[in-house]
Amino acid sequence: MIQVCLLKDGHVVCGGEELLSHEGRKWIDVQQPTEEVMARLAEQFGLHKLAVEDCLHLDQRPKLEEYPNHLFIVLQGFTVASKDVCDVTLHEHHFFLAQDWLISVHELHFPGFDTVLKRVKDDPKATMGRGMDFILYMLADGLVDAQFPILDSFSDELEDLEVEIFERVDKSHLQRIFEMKRMLVTVRRVLSPQRDVVGLLSRRGIPHIHEKTTLYFRDVYDHLVRLYEQIDAGRDIVGNVMDGYLSMVANKTNDITKQLTIFATLFLPLSFIVGFFGQNFEQLNSRGYYYAMWATLIGFPVALVLWFKHNQWL
Repeated sequence: MIQVCLLKDGHVVCGGEELLSHEGRKWIDVQQPTEEVMARLAEQFGLHKLAVEDCLHLDQRPKLEEYPNHLFIVLQGFTVASKDVCDVTLHEHHFFLAQDWLISVHELHFPGFDTVLKRVKDDPKATMGRGMDFILYMLADGLVDAQFPILDSFSDELEDLEVEIFERVDKSHLQRIFEMKRMLVTVRRVLSPQRDVVGLLSRRGIPHIHEKTTLYFRDVYDHLVRLYEQIDAGRDIVGNVMDGYLSMVANKTNDITKQLTIFATLFLPLSFIVGFFGQNFEQLNSRGYYYAMWATLIGFPVALVLWFKHNQWL
């Protein structure tokens, strides 16, 4: 599906492929690209075949490549598909940027693009009128800002998980910790090179990027730095939660071992006493031995319990 926004006479005209041949600044958005569509765009706009090949294989890492008549940029982001914050979906977006046109290529629908499209329609002079690099900035900014709610939800759940572990540890907590750890690793693997890409866009001298627009990309770079710091803090907290889980499990094991040891200590002398008084030998006054046996059976455990409490073992 191809959607074209054309800036003509100060107004934005949105439509299909029939606008591709019109003169003026264009933003072309391609969702679910095919070889036929990309070949037609490559022929009309002079796209490099290596960049076109990358668009058809959604396994690229964030990068910035310079070609004779355009820039090729790959940016990525995430959305949450369900209430589970770890159920993230990767969105990979490819951009071809020239002086008068911008082509965005992506497989999945990204809600942030709808916001940018509405802003372009409402105020074309303040968006497309400032250059196609400004449209690229808005798309990159929407892609990056969408990660803040995800990481905020992640931090909230991590804090709740930590509280649950210290209240009552459970085996399911360990599985959840590893799920959250994998999620952080995935997000970090994407945002780390993306920070370098946006850092390049915020420098002066990049073709098709105006000097005024570099200031806006610098703001996106600051957002990525904040996200990266939040990810690092999340990794530390996940490590602390893991240590807390292991400590609680160890304490629980120690408590169980302590209780079993106390029971064994109490019953070991009782077994000896019962065995001793259960011997078959003649006594003139067996009633005295009978009373002595019961006194020992009752008194000895009580004395042990008092001794344990005196030493603060109970």
